[in-house]
Amino acid sequence: MNIKEAKNYIKDSVRIYLKKDQFGEYRIPVVRQRPIFLLGAPGLGKTAIMEQIAQELGIGLVSYSMTHHTRQSALGLPFIKHKEYDGMEYDVSEYTMSEIISSIYDVMEESGIKEGILFLDEINCVSETLAPSMLQFLQYKVFGRHKVPEGWVIVTAGNPPEYNKSVREFDVVTMDRLKVLEVEADYKTWKEYAAVKGLHNAVTNYLELKKDDFYHMEMTVNGRSYVTARGWEDVSEIISLYEEEKLKVDETLVGQYLRNERIVREFCAYYDLYNKYKRDYKIEEILEGNPSQAAKERAKAASFDERLSLLGMLLDKVQSEIKENIEKSEYMTELLTSLKALKMMIEKEGKTTEEVAGILKKLAEGRKKSMDALEKAGALSMTDKNKLKRIIQFLEETQKEIYTAQIKDSGEAFLHVKAKFDGQVFKMKEETMKIKERLHHLFAFVEMVFEEGNEMLILITELTVNNYSAKFISMFGCEDYQKHNEALMLTERQSDLQEEIAALEL
Repeated sequence: MNIKEAKNYIKDSVRIYLKKDQFGEYRIPVVRQRPIFLLGAPGLGKTAIMEQIAQELGIGLVSYSMTHHTRQSALGLPFIKHKEYDGMEYDVSEYTMSEIISSIYDVMEESGIKEGILFLDEINCVSETLAPSMLQFLQYKVFGRHKVPEGWVIVTAGNPPEYNKSVREFDVVTMDRLKVLEVEADYKTWKEYAAVKGLHNAVTNYLELKKDDFYHMEMTVNGRSYVTARGWEDVSEIISLYEEEKLKVDETLVGQYLRNERIVREFCAYYDLYNKYKRDYKIEEILEGNPSQAAKERAKAASFDERLSLLGMLLDKVQSEIKENIEKSEYMTELLTSLKALKMMIEKEGKTTEEVAGILKKLAEGRKKSMDALEKAGALSMTDKNKLKRIIQFLEETQKEIYTAQIKDSGEAFLHVKAKFDGQVFKMKEETMKIKERLHHLFAFVEMVFEEGNEMLILITELTVNNYSAKFISMFGCEDYQKHNEALMLTERQSDLQEEIAALEL
């Protein structure tokens, strides 16, 4: 299965494991909750999907790499304890609490979240001294003498032996206590993830042209050569930062993340070409509705690879603007709930200006506390974190403005808050209209230059599969999208009918 299918399966399993009966007991007893074993090549995103599952289910996440643990750190340190049995006194061996178990309790105490996932990576690479204890752990959820708290589901991961010399193959007794999911690299699934994360367009465009370079493993005379999904994501991030600082991206830099000489060389050559396309076509002019004659003529005569790169650059620019617009919209919707609560408190109880500022401060502190708790539990996505930061910033800024503006009463104070909020709403609506215009110009350019070719199909498809652009179009509409989407669907249906008719002919 691919990583997306694995994520959905694990998410469903966790939900089932945490399902309770009418008395608050887990429907599947903890001892019968088989740990999940995610088996797949390195760099596929196994850790990333655990973070996503925890965030989507609103539960905690504690992650450990088992290669870093000795028997003592995983099971706890021994100490002597004096006990009495049947009137006789004895010195017996006890163990301190395992670092892993104590981390779970720390998360529960700091966040208030009582259920979660204990994710143990590279579990089949444990040290020789720790290996015998793993069977007891996998069956009874116990490290040393301390159990994993109820409500914490165990998910493990590891690499197949061909990818890691340190791997210990589990015996049948151990494997019989696990739910094993074998995961393979899948570019199509990763592409959806890349769109949500907003990875660099040069990376996604290159892989669209050379999908076989997405994941690559081979043995060479110089050792193992490899390129992973993690490597491409890291390359994307470092390129974006280098571009911000106007630093040169070269093979030495890219080769630190992609360990294959041919792929590094070919990607760097494409990256240079990508930047040349960007300069030559003047992307901003096309999206403003003023493409040059030279750009139109070149696009018409371009090879399919060049057309695909051009379309990717145009889409990347528009979709990044759409993403920002949608996130602003969600932030303002969330902020509105706090401002409505503020209004009710003022109308109900009547407040002084200082009290209004105090409420804003408390609202900001409440959001901070919530954000810190979720972050400590590993249950906060970057999108939600940014949304909370924006809300906190608005509340703190408004509170300071009320103090410094010498506002006379609570009514005037609320009007100040409302004016600030309305101003941001107005600006967001202006940005929405501008994006709609830029989408229209994008469709007009593709229609004029490429007509109803494959490029239009790609444009419609990319806007449909991208979560942000699909949401934007459903919220605000796009006549060009609807028109071309309906036309393409009709053409596709006609082709299907022709095939059905052809199949009936004797």
